[in-house]
Amino acid sequence: MIDFDMAIEDRDATWSAGELGHDRPDVAEYRDLASDLRARVDGGVEFDEYAQVLYSTDGSIYSAKPAGVVYPTDTEDVRAAVEVATRHEVPILPRGTGSSLAGQTVGPGCVVLDVSRHMDDVVEVRPEEKRVRIQPGVVQDDLDAVLSEYGLKFAPDPASSNRATVGGGIGNNSTGAHSVRYGITDAYTEAVTAVLSDGSVVEAREVVLDSEEWNDIVSKDDREAHVYRTVREVVEENEAEIADRYPDLKRRVSGYNLDRVVYENDDGERVMNLAKLFVGSEGSLGVIVEAELSLVTVPEETALALYCFDDLVKAMEAVPVALEYDVSAVELMDDEVFRMAAESDGYAEYVEPIPDGADAALMLEYDSELHDDFEAAIAATNERFVADGAAFDVVEAYTDADQAKLWKLRKAAIPLLMSLEGDAKPYPFIEDATVPPAELAEYVQKFEDVLDDHGTSAAYFAHAGSGTLHIRPILNLKSESGIEDLHSITEDVTDLVLEHHGSFSGEHGDGMARTEFNPKMYGEELWQAFKEVKTAFDPDWWMHPGNVVYRSGPDDVGPDADRGVGADNREHLRYGAEYQSIAPQTTLDFDDEGGFTHLVELCNGCGTCRQTGHDVMCPTYRASNEEVQTTRGRANMLRSAISGDLPEEEIHTERFQEEVLDLCVGCKGCKSDCPTGVDMAKLKTEVKHQHHQKEGVDLRERLFANIDAASKLGSALAPLSNWATAVPGARRVMQTVFGIAPERELPPFRRETLRDWFAERGGSTVERATADRRVVLFPDTYTNYSYPAAGKAAVEALEAAGVHVVVPGDTVPSGRAAYSTGMLDLAADRARTNTDRLAGPVAAGWDVVFVEPSDAVMFQDEYLDLLDGPEVERVADSAYGVLEYLDAFRLDESLPIADRTPGAAGSLSYHGHCNQKATNKDHHAVGVLRRVGYEVDPLDSTCCGMAGSFGYHDEHYDLSKTIGRLLFDKVDESDGERVVAPGGSCRSQLGDRDGADGIPPHPVEAVADRL
Repeated sequence: MIDFDMAIEDRDATWSAGELGHDRPDVAEYRDLASDLRARVDGGVEFDEYAQVLYSTDGSIYSAKPAGVVYPTDTEDVRAAVEVATRHEVPILPRGTGSSLAGQTVGPGCVVLDVSRHMDDVVEVRPEEKRVRIQPGVVQDDLDAVLSEYGLKFAPDPASSNRATVGGGIGNNSTGAHSVRYGITDAYTEAVTAVLSDGSVVEAREVVLDSEEWNDIVSKDDREAHVYRTVREVVEENEAEIADRYPDLKRRVSGYNLDRVVYENDDGERVMNLAKLFVGSEGSLGVIVEAELSLVTVPEETALALYCFDDLVKAMEAVPVALEYDVSAVELMDDEVFRMAAESDGYAEYVEPIPDGADAALMLEYDSELHDDFEAAIAATNERFVADGAAFDVVEAYTDADQAKLWKLRKAAIPLLMSLEGDAKPYPFIEDATVPPAELAEYVQKFEDVLDDHGTSAAYFAHAGSGTLHIRPILNLKSESGIEDLHSITEDVTDLVLEHHGSFSGEHGDGMARTEFNPKMYGEELWQAFKEVKTAFDPDWWMHPGNVVYRSGPDDVGPDADRGVGADNREHLRYGAEYQSIAPQTTLDFDDEGGFTHLVELCNGCGTCRQTGHDVMCPTYRASNEEVQTTRGRANMLRSAISGDLPEEEIHTERFQEEVLDLCVGCKGCKSDCPTGVDMAKLKTEVKHQHHQKEGVDLRERLFANIDAASKLGSALAPLSNWATAVPGARRVMQTVFGIAPERELPPFRRETLRDWFAERGGSTVERATADRRVVLFPDTYTNYSYPAAGKAAVEALEAAGVHVVVPGDTVPSGRAAYSTGMLDLAADRARTNTDRLAGPVAAGWDVVFVEPSDAVMFQDEYLDLLDGPEVERVADSAYGVLEYLDAFRLDESLPIADRTPGAAGSLSYHGHCNQKATNKDHHAVGVLRRVGYEVDPLDSTCCGMAGSFGYHDEHYDLSKTIGRLLFDKVDESDGERVVAPGGSCRSQLGDRDGADGIPPHPVEAVADRL
């Protein structure tokens, strides 16, 4: 059994926001329910106002406050929670990551069962049978990582696989880009264990009809027997209607799977498998607690061909032709995606291969299980598409790197669209309607007419090979007219889909977006059949009522209550006509983000911040597994605070400041990793600043904001200042007076500062008059007073490349420390001073180079938010990290290095600084290190957990160390002979690693070692 509860092995080291000591008072309405749940459930139970906000949204346009949240640890916890909730007459909603796009993981007044926190085990792998048994909370990428050892994978591949749980995929009947090749989840779900609304447990699997096993099941007088009898009766009585009404598509995830629950098995026996019915039921039939899945082998190699068309309809007409070949994916992009990618910072490089004039493109994937010769296979389709004139060009990709760029361009569509400025956004509600591929071209032309009729437009991207088009009409859902357009467009499009023999949903399910329209798709007879099935499983409609199926009134099939009565996709919108928010006056400049409020509302709830395996975002979530520590959680809390959903003064409460804001480490990972660029570090800093204006600044924040002055004194008194912390009782005093963790080693002070050393050597060894480039090397606090060795190495490397260097004596701290604590007035003063003092040299052609990454990014990014004017822009444009500088101008190529053969100097594990990763500056160091003779393993690591002063805070020490262990694991897994890291905080954290041989070097020291 493999436990993915945490990405670290030491479970005793995990950290929870509950450790802050807040009592998290339950909402009065549900106090008795919460108390009874705590008495029965071993897992966590949260019924406070914050939990309601955090679980009120998902990746859709909807929002509904639940009663509260339970984090079950096992099947018995689920049973207990279901029994208690139903006794209190409160509905139940199982939930994984909450990345769904149709609103099926939110429910008003429900007890949410979040299975993602604890129920995430890979229970058993049987590779010889190509089977695996899992708990529902395991993330698909984590599952595939385990299966990769056997050359296997779970076939459905949703774009959200890096955070989406497999249980959620079963509930939704998920799929992805490769459904052309593999189909969807119901084809791979062989058995499930589920808890029904009466607390009973069913083992849904293949049961041969009228066999001894069948007779044994249906002879009993219990819920399971009733379900089996009812489902068989419903299927047999509606056989003709099922054959007529269910569309013949590779993707159909609307309604219940009545067409798939009874079938003929491999032995020719007629069987019923209720597991197929649970798939796509969106938690409305029961809570899945385990599932057995069938697997497929992983192709060893793939290749891509991207066919470019000068017309979208031509591209659609080519889809059926593409399907004549053995392809594993057929994906579509249009010119709007290309345009937006070209204009963005994060995706511009991926659109470079696309030729001018491409109004649309079809991307075909070929894999080695279907093709022995990729070039021959692509040549055959080239002959059909390009030579015949349908497509005017083709981009071929055979390497992993080239293919990755094209896939990133394809997956860029949603984040690019959702980052549009203003209240009008391309919203998901009919975006995954599916029609037969042969009818795509005609369908798209008619869809354009629907959009024209409603005065809006949309971008197109699609799993075209399966007939699924992701089309998101641009609407303003904060207006009555936009909300009415939402409904009327859905009516028109569902009519159009039926006309073309399609399904209202081919990927994202029913939920709040489409359940209303299921009667239209399936007709009255099957609609009644759906309700009979629902009632057999859940007689009182406690399980996520109103999703997939609903009742037209309180007397319609079921109890005399309002659960699941009616469905209207205009209700429970996250933003509606009544929505209002306060646009605060800000100190930072939010114009580029459309304003403070717009930046908060850019969060679309997709949950990318819950990913645990790649990139930077979000380190505190990875350590705590708590929703409040995600970028989404913080954005939801801020949105609730500025929209009046929380009390007006809540944002200034101790709890909000400590749990929501203070635990954001300011890594800036969300700026680059969040699909819509929700820069939570910037938002946090602004709100902290406003809080300081209202409540003042405490002693510790003042100390760290002015750490340069303390370091200057420490350096002057060294080595005595270094010994002082070893005096008995000294650390306890620091803890009591300043709140500094006594376990944390403080940075040592050096008597000779970098400035002193540079002055004593007589300045630069490269004559200014003969130098090709001139540099001001910024003496940051850590490098100057605590670790001048990195500064010396930077000087040596720059000079060896022929650069004239000065280390100024009149600059002040960058303001990073003040900025991080929300002291924006002080940060702005320091930014202004440095800009004034460096503007002249910069205008004269000097560049400003930094050893410390966070200070470099402060100049490059945050100064532009603190100050206005051309001078600050010129200084920001001339600011570089030292390795970035060497790489940008290829200065490392002129360094006197005898042997540049990769590996000649050994191997390094490189941990990049999170601020540089967020601003796309981190790759420079890797390139330089490789060119000077190192083999380099760039660690796919998140923030180190120190984050400037954060790791020194007494109350944050445990969290800091827990995040640090995530990095330590990456180091341990790496083959590098030694680790290097540019950030002073990172090196301090790495120096505390068990077995570490002191503080690791800065990468510029590794470069200097090669001179």
